[in-house]
Amino acid sequence: MALHDRYARRTPFELAFPDPERARRLADDVYAEAEARGVDPRHPQMFATLGSVGGYLTELRDPGAPAEAVQQYAALAFHGVAFARAGCPLYLLSTDAARFLVSGVRKGTPQAPEEAGYLQLPQHLFWVESDGEGTVPESLDGLFWTLTGHGTIHTLLVTGVRPDRPGVGVIPVPEAPIKDAESWLRANVREEEQGVDFASSIPGAELDGLFGIRAAGEPLKLLARCFALLEEEPGWTERRSASHHPASSRDQGSEHKGTASNDEEARGGAESGPLPSELPYTLIRDRPGDHA
Repeated sequence: MALHDRYARRTPFELAFPDPERARRLADDVYAEAEARGVDPRHPQMFATLGSVGGYLTELRDPGAPAEAVQQYAALAFHGVAFARAGCPLYLLSTDAARFLVSGVRKGTPQAPEEAGYLQLPQHLFWVESDGEGTVPESLDGLFWTLTGHGTIHTLLVTGVRPDRPGVGVIPVPEAPIKDAESWLRANVREEEQGVDFASSIPGAELDGLFGIRAAGEPLKLLARCFALLEEEPGWTERRSASHHPASSRDQGSEHKGTASNDEEARGGAESGPLPSELPYTLIRDRPGDHA
């Protein structure tokens, strides 16, 4: 299975807000209304009560959409607004860096680099797994985080970002006190009978080195270790423009066949890779000082 991390892929934010100006207007409207009403728009429950949010959700949803779909729209809008308000901080975790974070604890302090952001994971490396009957694992594209004014962090997992079907899947993680992030670094999240954290039950997962997400604490553990890595050693990162999609780079974990031009790569497809994001991003690479 190919693990893609050569460039930042089209993000859930861009899928939900294909017009960036619409996202900025919504963010301005939300914060103006919240200030007038004296509520904190960084709190999901308060965010959902705002008229500007309700109007936007009405634009999005199909008339016959179930209540569950509306809740998913609201969760994505909440993190999308916070993401836009923060300046769209997008981080791409390389495959080697992801394996490094899973393998051990970082020495740095797990302090979020921004109040909100999106951590995009290597494509098809992490899979959300469930014990439910008839459920199938979903590839985890990444996760949003948003810090509130009350010292909590809200996290949203995003799955199902695929060119062969519309929409995405979202899984909210229960809010958690950000002051506890230090303990997440070393936490054993899974119950004993569920095995080791991040272990995958997908057949053949050990051959491709795939990781599984089965407990709510696992994404928080991964996020905390990523924050600690960024605080510990800034040399792990490389700032890239939206146009930096090197066609000559090799897909990690798979053989790269042929050489595609940047234009070909931008169009996506089976051979040229997924559609690239139009946002600038920060690459978290495999070791300090290495440049792709």
